[in-house]
Amino acid sequence: MKDRSGLLKRLELKEYPQPEVWSLRHPILLCHGFGAIGSLVKPSPLHDPCMWMREHGLWAFAPNIVPYAPIEVRARSWARIITELSQRHSIAKFNVIAHSMGGLDMRYALAHLGIEKKIASLTTIATPHKGTYLADFVRSTPEVLSERIGDIVDWFADNVYIKERNDAFGSVEQLTRTYVQEHFNPSTSEPTNIPLFSYSAAVGKGTNDPLNPVFLFQNNLIHEKEGPNDSFVSVESAKWGEHLETIRLSHLNQINVQVGTKEAKKRYLEFWTSLVQHLKSRGL
Repeated sequence: MKDRSGLLKRLELKEYPQPEVWSLRHPILLCHGFGAIGSLVKPSPLHDPCMWMREHGLWAFAPNIVPYAPIEVRARSWARIITELSQRHSIAKFNVIAHSMGGLDMRYALAHLGIEKKIASLTTIATPHKGTYLADFVRSTPEVLSERIGDIVDWFADNVYIKERNDAFGSVEQLTRTYVQEHFNPSTSEPTNIPLFSYSAAVGKGTNDPLNPVFLFQNNLIHEKEGPNDSFVSVESAKWGEHLETIRLSHLNQINVQVGTKEAKKRYLEFWTSLVQHLKSRGL
């Protein structure tokens, strides 16, 4: 047989060129975090991992809710969406995967809004379960400046998402370490019959993984107070329930925003693949 290296080897047809088909017991609902950065470059902040899952045959949803609002307001939006999707598609339960503030929203919804019968599992990714010093720092900004910035952000958000009123500065208050640890956590009971998983993340200072220079200041700021972090949330703050892994992706890389290198994109896809495989291994 002739040597098939080179061009012919690269042109060799795979018998099954399509992506591997994944299967889970329950559909996935992806809950995005604070802000609308992701929505500026894609239909929703978690649209990319959602489409990655659909490409592999999973039933997954990544809706938009109000980007800048208090936890209880955002939680009511997720509860409404869960009810709507379950009725529209006859879905009994969801595997919920929540990024950043979305994890606090879902914890509130489970504790206060009576949705636990609709949830098969909750996985949080870089959620500030103990708050974040970044929010403390933003709250320390002079009031005149912070109010002006808040008004601009709210004006923008009210025009891109018209179903709810936004309150950027008020919602930042709920991400401070004092609020989460002294108010939110004590008043938010954890479900006892739902599997609870978490992923933390760390890049930049204290790691061997680079970070977009735009986020170096806040990465160093958080590191000084809380240790390794993903430029928004520290590793220690993100640990909750059964902590599965500290991933090597920045906060925005986790949702395929600001993925600047082939290595980061590879880690992004590997992470979401491993998350799904973990749910499968747990029979969810």
